[in-house]
Amino acid sequence: MSAPDPAAALQRLLAIVARLRDPAAGCPWDREQDFASIAPHTIEEAYELAAAIAEGDPATIRDELGDVLFQVVFHARLAEERGWFGFAEVAAAIAGKLERRHPHVFGAEAAAAPRDAASLSQSWEQGKQRERAARGRQGVLADVPLALPALTRAAKLGRRAAHVGFDWPEPRGARAKLDEELDELDAALAGGDPAALADELGDVLFCVVNVARLNGINPETALQAANRKFERRFAAMERLAAADGRSLRELDFAAWDAYWLAAKRFSPGSGTPA
Repeated sequence: MSAPDPAAALQRLLAIVARLRDPAAGCPWDREQDFASIAPHTIEEAYELAAAIAEGDPATIRDELGDVLFQVVFHARLAEERGWFGFAEVAAAIAGKLERRHPHVFGAEAAAAPRDAASLSQSWEQGKQRERAARGRQGVLADVPLALPALTRAAKLGRRAAHVGFDWPEPRGARAKLDEELDELDAALAGGDPAALADELGDVLFCVVNVARLNGINPETALQAANRKFERRFAAMERLAAADGRSLRELDFAAWDAYWLAAKRFSPGSGTPA
């Protein structure tokens, strides 16, 4: 079966969203929405897309991409109704931004020899700084969204600061700083002040993000993987305890530890060594 025409498919989606928002013939729920009420759904759909990508199923990725595209079209429709801009302006704006930020592809530098990834990243950040300055936002850390997950935002703050030279010369420096922060966390634990403990724990987490960043690891992805690993191993413990006729609530620390070690030796559901 041939693929649908992109322009026709997009026009159909735009028409559907316009109909959903129609005051007379639209959907009551869709008509009631505004930017603020839809924003949480937009964030949720982005996470669902990320989960689909992690699973690697093409059909699911396609469907989740559609959900994200619907969010973009819906927001653009809200803006159009207010006389701000429409979907075409959104598409034109991102197209122009991509061309500005890729002069080595679309500009005078296109015919020059390819540059390395590090210099391209520096050029990209310089372009973003010029755009922030044009909007009256001069600070290096301006525009880092508060709504980002904390680990992702910490990594982005670190990358921004690094672009102007505020960074560890090598990853070992960040790792040594982590030991220092852990010592301060131990002192806060001994002191018993909840506010000091929360402050020092935040420093430890921020330092862990720097260690990840400087070693080329996405901290959010790493923590998600750790979450999934914990889920698999905990489920394995549940199965092992049930096979022994034991309830999880009746286990003491020694039993928990034994089942945890046993769960680590087996992959979930396979009965084979992990």
